[in-house]
Amino acid sequence: MAGPSRKMVAYCGLYCGDCFAYQGKIADLARDLRKELRQAKFAITAEAMSGISFFSALKHYPECYDALGVMVKLRCKRTCRGGGGDPYCKIRTCARKKELEGCWECDEFETCKKMDFLRTNHGGAHLKNLRKIKRQGMKAFLEGKKHWASNVGK
Repeated sequence: MAGPSRKMVAYCGLYCGDCFAYQGKIADLARDLRKELRQAKFAITAEAMSGISFFSALKHYPECYDALGVMVKLRCKRTCRGGGGDPYCKIRTCARKKELEGCWECDEFETCKKMDFLRTNHGGAHLKNLRKIKRQGMKAFLEGKKHWASNVGK
């Protein structure tokens, strides 16, 4: 398998190869679990067992099954640079308009409001990556640790 590639580095500094949606594993597992649950007719079991106090959480089985259905859709087959992710991403649009390889080339990335939405899922990981790329260059970034989430929920 080939090593990390600069084509996998999103404009915001996140590495697409670390993304669960790009990897597809969660989507595949959710799909496979839904299939197993259907084959086992687990909805019937869940309903019957939900009356037992130890298994009372199974009363939420329909919502769980529906959530797995949503997780099946958490798949991105293309990288950011290849048009994957949000087709209306303001970060990608801005970087392309400014003809930048990525936000690390922009003097405003530290305070850019276009990146604020990333904090919900990634904390400050994208900023850590951008700083590293700016300081050490792309080669060092690709060879080293890449952040995906940091201080999320804090």
